[in-house]
Amino acid sequence: MAGLIRATALVSAARRLFRSSEASLILLSVGVGILAGLLASLLGKAAWIMQSLLYGLGTDLRLSGLVSISPARLLALPIGGLVLGALVLFTRRKKRTSIDVVEANALHGGRIPLRDTTMVCGQTLISNGFGASVGLEAAYAQAGGGIASLIGQWLNLRRGDLRVLVGAGSGAAIGAAFGAPLTGAFYAFEIVIGAYTPASIAPVVAATISAVITARTLGATPYLIAAQSSQHLSAANYILYAGLGLIAALLGIAIMRLVSLAEAGVRRTAIPEWLRPALGGAILIPLALTTPHVLSAGHGALHLTIAGNIALGALILIFALKSLASIVSLGFGFRGGLFFASLFLGAVLGQIFARLWAFVPDGIPLSPMDASLVGMAALAAAVVGGPMTMSFLVLEATHDFEITAVVLTAALCSSTLVRERFGYSFSTWRLHLRGEVVRSARDIGWMRTLTARRMMRTAPATASPAMPVKAFREHFPLGSTSRVLLQDEQGHYAGLVPTAAAFADPAQTERPVSDFAILKDVTLSPDMSIVPIMELFDSSAADDLAVVDAQGRIVGMLTERYVRKRYADELDRAQRELYGED
Repeated sequence: MAGLIRATALVSAARRLFRSSEASLILLSVGVGILAGLLASLLGKAAWIMQSLLYGLGTDLRLSGLVSISPARLLALPIGGLVLGALVLFTRRKKRTSIDVVEANALHGGRIPLRDTTMVCGQTLISNGFGASVGLEAAYAQAGGGIASLIGQWLNLRRGDLRVLVGAGSGAAIGAAFGAPLTGAFYAFEIVIGAYTPASIAPVVAATISAVITARTLGATPYLIAAQSSQHLSAANYILYAGLGLIAALLGIAIMRLVSLAEAGVRRTAIPEWLRPALGGAILIPLALTTPHVLSAGHGALHLTIAGNIALGALILIFALKSLASIVSLGFGFRGGLFFASLFLGAVLGQIFARLWAFVPDGIPLSPMDASLVGMAALAAAVVGGPMTMSFLVLEATHDFEITAVVLTAALCSSTLVRERFGYSFSTWRLHLRGEVVRSARDIGWMRTLTARRMMRTAPATASPAMPVKAFREHFPLGSTSRVLLQDEQGHYAGLVPTAAAFADPAQTERPVSDFAILKDVTLSPDMSIVPIMELFDSSAADDLAVVDAQGRIVGMLTERYVRKRYADELDRAQRELYGED
């Protein structure tokens, strides 16, 4: 008993320490980074073992880098779909979609249930391990962010600290996978946290560095992109590659929309949910027989593409088939992301761009390798988001600042066009399709807690619609209240009467007060959050609105002034928390 008491006291002390000290949060991030590096290494190794057993891979070979695959081995694709379908049947009682790290940080204050982390990682591992055209990056980010969330919840961290820790864990796992700590750090800032702030720098960087060191110590092979810029880059190169960035943005938008259309189309069919991945796997077989480059994330194929030994026609075919394979995989229910697939497709796009530009008379020469690096970052920035993330990936791969500057230009052009014309990354687009108003991982979850029920004033002044104006004036003299809600005999809302309006004409004494009522059809529901509340105040030009339940009964009242004050106060609090000032 005494030991239990001491353990409880120790846990309580640890919780107080991590809530009160920034330095302790950094140390905690180091521990999270170590765990994230370990999990990323295990996931990567498990996927490679599965692919090796199923497809007969030799040492140092990647599935997408194979020259050909026998049709018999490609039966692993529909078999993997059946395994995934069986998992769907096993977990079909769970009605909601699993929470990923972006949704968790945007809407739930960094809280991720262990079940959701397990499901996302397991489904992604099965999908990638059996060869579907999806990457493991979703599993890496979920594993790192999920373990960080569990630790942070156990320690009862503040909302802002928990979000930073989740971002640090996700970025650490990505950094470990690529052997690139800066890439992992900016993945956390741009994609998972949604902001780059002084309070988040040290924890995130500490986590990513410790994760990369852990992965290297374990002997994990990072996703190296061995390439070097091969020519001096002029101002004309910047202009041409900016154009490549814009092309990449349009193609990225097209791919994201086609994935969503495929998912919607498959859902409208009579195919059972558990059978869809198997059917998708069967459709992938002829694509893989044409070229194995369409399988898995595309690590092996990326290296072959950057080498620049593939003919133009073959490059166009690979781009089309890889895009189709990714659309089919995700549309039919395989789980994963488009992180590495977009890198591979971007590299192919860059090669195509350079080859086509060579036909332009008197055009400046373009290096296919340089174009591959630029296209890779530009398309990934369009699909995944994070132009700085992708630029640092190129920098850490090439150690070449000159090509990185051009890459950053193209990535920013791509990202800007996507934000302007589309407004979402792939992860936030899928949330949008579910009805969530999320454009980044920036914390907007607190807005949902500010409902009309929480903010309203209860028991407002009420009167009967049939009350004569004379009686109304006696009950509510000028100065007693600025407005009165009308409530009929059944308790239903019947409008709002400005007190001054009932006194405007002294001769009008016998008319029912309902004649002066306004906003009869404009009300708030108790569960309405603060953003639609403010929009309704703006559209109705009202100063006060009644809060009415589903049966039409009055439960309270809200004023526009109070709503906007609460919004400003909460926004200020969120900003202070984000920048570590609380």
